[in-house]
Amino acid sequence: MIPFNKPHLTGKETHYIYDAVNTGKISGNGKYTKLCHDFFLKRFHFKHSLLTTSCTDGLEMASILINIKPGDEIIMPSYTFVSTANAFVLRGATIRFVDSRDDHPGMDEDKIEELINEKTKAIVPVHYAGIACNMDKIMFLSEKYNLFVIEDAAQAIDSYYLNKDGIKIPLGSIGHLGVFSFHETKNIISGEGGLLVVNDQQFKNRSEIIWEKGTNRSSFFRGEVDKYGWVDVGSSFLPSDIISAFLYAQLEELDQIQKRRIEIWNLYYKELSECCKANGIRLPMVPEYATNNAHMFYLVFDSSNLRSKVIEKLKEVGILSVFHYLSLHKSPFYIEKHDGRTLINSDRYTENLLRLPLYVDLQDQEVLQITHTVREILNG
Repeated sequence: MIPFNKPHLTGKETHYIYDAVNTGKISGNGKYTKLCHDFFLKRFHFKHSLLTTSCTDGLEMASILINIKPGDEIIMPSYTFVSTANAFVLRGATIRFVDSRDDHPGMDEDKIEELINEKTKAIVPVHYAGIACNMDKIMFLSEKYNLFVIEDAAQAIDSYYLNKDGIKIPLGSIGHLGVFSFHETKNIISGEGGLLVVNDQQFKNRSEIIWEKGTNRSSFFRGEVDKYGWVDVGSSFLPSDIISAFLYAQLEELDQIQKRRIEIWNLYYKELSECCKANGIRLPMVPEYATNNAHMFYLVFDSSNLRSKVIEKLKEVGILSVFHYLSLHKSPFYIEKHDGRTLINSDRYTENLLRLPLYVDLQDQEVLQITHTVREILNG
């Protein structure tokens, strides 16, 4: 049996958890939380980052930080996970969904401007599969219309955008705010977990307050105030230091994890390229302005029937493959709230995209077994 995903353990997770317990402080913002924050500063030069209990919580913090109110409009792709939208809907925003690109499931940057009006508050690009949106185009619109940009980089740890000057910029560090996920299906994991990155310094102090249940507790422990109390809205967004200890063990092995994932991704591409092109099946596309962090390997079929056939045939021989997002604009919750535009590409990916197993402990011979089976199905 080859599962779709298998969480990878570096071997240090339980050791660090044991150490965290022995410190006598296992609530949030302890030793390992600080080590993780330091890692993100040194590795990616994030100006200010806060671990969260999930990427969803990071998005909800972002929504609070930019003061989303009923009537505000948020522009985001329809082909994304529900958390991207929920964070803003919870605070009364209206979502204006953008179609995906024809050549990639990410949002079509050229269809954003037509949705901007006086109610628009923010653009939320989703770096699907860890592949960057065209951030030069998005930041241009942000500046032109005075809009916030919140990068949903849930899948994009250690992935970069190459700007017009050819400079590599870590995803999550370009917009005003960025969020990451460390769910067990991601490249770097802590079971559940996330990160909020604050790139606009106007949000730095308030982000800590919101993170700490609406109190200025962090300022108090730095000696900046003589007592702390309730000063703003907030919630318990910070994770236990036990979760942070698990995450730190993963971060220490980031390079090795990424190296192996990229090897698997490249092997998939090599083994399936010729067959898929001959059968009119699209392989993942990486634009010239993006790097590939090998978060996922997917195929885009020309019909949902063929996708279903491949899923079923793979399952028969013990290989688990899955489809991905369902277009949010057609969801039972939002279909009546959507403005009625047809989003052709988003629906096409909903109906035709298939994800193949990809995890660090997947062996080359297992990849070859999967690709051999896929070729047999397509050519049979």
